[in-house]
Amino acid sequence: MSTLPDIKAYLARWIDLVASAVVQVLLSLRRRRTVQIIEQDDGSFAIGSETIRVVDGQIVAQHPDQIEAVLRGGHAELALKPSRFLFRPLELPQRASEFLSGVVRAQIDRLTPWSANEAVFGVSEPQVAGTDRIVVTVVATARALVQPVIDALAGAGSQSVALTTAAAGGAPIRVLDHSVRGAIDVARVRQLLVVSLLAVGLLAGAALSAATVYGYQLGNEQDALAQRIAARRAAIRAGREGGTAVVSPLRTLERRKFATPSSVIVLDVLSQILPDHTYVTELRIEGDKVRLIGVTRDAPSLIRLLEQSPHFSRATFFAPTTHAPSDPGERFHIEAQIEPVFAVHS
Repeated sequence: MSTLPDIKAYLARWIDLVASAVVQVLLSLRRRRTVQIIEQDDGSFAIGSETIRVVDGQIVAQHPDQIEAVLRGGHAELALKPSRFLFRPLELPQRASEFLSGVVRAQIDRLTPWSANEAVFGVSEPQVAGTDRIVVTVVATARALVQPVIDALAGAGSQSVALTTAAAGGAPIRVLDHSVRGAIDVARVRQLLVVSLLAVGLLAGAALSAATVYGYQLGNEQDALAQRIAARRAAIRAGREGGTAVVSPLRTLERRKFATPSSVIVLDVLSQILPDHTYVTELRIEGDKVRLIGVTRDAPSLIRLLEQSPHFSRATFFAPTTHAPSDPGERFHIEAQIEPVFAVHS
């Protein structure tokens, strides 16, 4: 089972690999003219037919203007003597070949006298050393030892510097890729990757938290809605089953239908029972009562007719009966109780 240190180490190796790949791509896009600079046995450096020295971080040459013209805007390939470096063999599992830079960075303080920040280092091509094992050569030196040379080349106008060395008879090993402007330095790219991963992690955590809170609230609302639906269905079911404890809305509407007087039926019944000499000038239905105002030849007979009808009861005058000279009969004011048309179902 992987422990937290193993996970951190794996992540660091992956970041180093990605940072190195990004730097290589950017360098290949930006790289222009390449200038070969080779260190000599006496500590001087050969640039073509010219020889220079580095003193206190400055280039000293017989023709400094020509040297600056050659270096300005170009990419310097600086080959240093192997005497400046330590060479250490390192045996690793074969799967470590994908993360060599990160593996070496994690062990550089064990292999050399310097920490990863104090040293510049490179790794040779891996060689098979048995079943699932490889051997690489780690090349390292103190950064302070080569920094003056890099600064001198940068001061002379080099856009970037690549530092290499090689053991006797061996292939060159790249130790450092340095961008003078620092825009594509491995350390800077690595830092940007770390910051980006942290930012993505924080955003993902915030999104997950928001989704959890919203999901919890939505779940509560769904539960409450489901409970209300279940309660409503139970009430309707109880009403259909004839229970007396709960009266369903459907049952309530049904009772109201049978108990409420029908205005159409009231008008139809009145038109049938009122005599031809009776004229209704005003009719009002208020709840379960009807009020009639009009003119008739025999007002008392209207009370009898209404009482005889099964649709009305308790007919009476609610105002005095009058007779005006201009009226053809008596002006009456009668009210009566309206009986329900249908029996209420129990």
